[in-house]
Amino acid sequence: MSETSSVVPESHIDILEKKGFAHVATIGPHGEPHSSPVWYGWDGHELSFSQTTRRQKYRNLQKNRLIALSITDPDDPYRYVEIRGVVDRIDEDPDYAFIDSMAKKYLDQDVYPWHQPGDHRVIVRVRPEHVTVQ
Repeated sequence: MSETSSVVPESHIDILEKKGFAHVATIGPHGEPHSSPVWYGWDGHELSFSQTTRRQKYRNLQKNRLIALSITDPDDPYRYVEIRGVVDRIDEDPDYAFIDSMAKKYLDQDVYPWHQPGDHRVIVRVRPEHVTVQ
C-alpha cells in the first residue's frame, strides 16, 4: 500500500476514468457516518458528483465539508483509490448538464432518465487532500 497527499498517483488515475462507483462518506447531524454510492467525474484535479438538495449527503455537507470517497477498480476489486478531502464548492446544475453527462458516461444516454419534478441538482466538487491506493 502506498500513500500520497493531495494528488492521485499516476498508477491509479485509470480508476478515476472508469465507470466505477464512489462510495461517499459524510458526517451526519449527530456525528454518525453516512455512506452511499454515487456516479462521479474526474477532471484531473477535482472529483465531482451530482446531488439533489433533498438528500442527507447534501445536508451533511452543509454542516461539515469533510468527506471521504472510496472507489474500487471495476476491473480488479483488489485495486482502489481512497480520497479524503474537503468539499471545495457546491455549484448549481440548473440545466442538469452535469448529471446528464454522468448519464452519458454510465448509461450511454444523453439525458439522466430519473429526473424528478422539483429536483434541485447541485455539483459537489471535492479537492483531494489525502489519497491512499492499493
